[in-house]
Amino acid sequence: MKPILWFTLYELAEMGAYNRTIKVSTQFLAEKIGCSQQTASRQLIELEHARLIKRTTSAEGSLIKITELGKTELKKVYSGLRSVVEKAFPPSIVLEGEVFTGIGEGAYYVMLEGYRRQFVEKLGFDPYPGTLNLKLKTDYDLKTRSELETYPAIEIESFKDEARTFGPAKCYRVVLNNKVEGALVSAMRSHYNSSVVEIIAPTFLRQKLNLKDGNKVKVEVLISKSQ
Repeated sequence: MKPILWFTLYELAEMGAYNRTIKVSTQFLAEKIGCSQQTASRQLIELEHARLIKRTTSAEGSLIKITELGKTELKKVYSGLRSVVEKAFPPSIVLEGEVFTGIGEGAYYVMLEGYRRQFVEKLGFDPYPGTLNLKLKTDYDLKTRSELETYPAIEIESFKDEARTFGPAKCYRVVLNNKVEGALVSAMRSHYNSSVVEIIAPTFLRQKLNLKDGNKVKVEVLISKSQ
């Protein structure tokens, strides 16, 4: 449902249409939602066509009641708002970083069996052998990256092989440029500081997203889906 239609549906609910039939003119509705009478009329038509309201028109106005489907849509938004308002952490945060070529250590660590096995088990995908390296440039992104460490994460446990011990890491599910899913990996024996984020995915991200050094990438970190 278009956001503007949801607000119109909400306004109708606030006027009483959630539980009973109300009579409302398009002029009055337009004043309530801050638009032209023509726009208000068009929105009522769209809501009716979407079966979110039941409407009977007359010379004096429209008789309107929100349908069960319309109530369901309102409840979905209500549930989402409760989640956002009442949780101690946001459902997601967005970082923007600039692509750069790393020193190649990402491929080494990602393909270590002790890490790779946990990625497959806990993230649900077998990572491409390498990481996409992004440099955070703004104070906002650096601060947001720092806050990320306080949010729930997928824990990757430390392990040993015959020669050495490999430390633990944290993962956060991400969506890159609203297109490709992957995971941000934190503290996996990296030589980079906190201004750099490393992303793994089941595909070669540079090729999939047609990325070159210097390109900017939006990373939506899905906090609520990280555990």
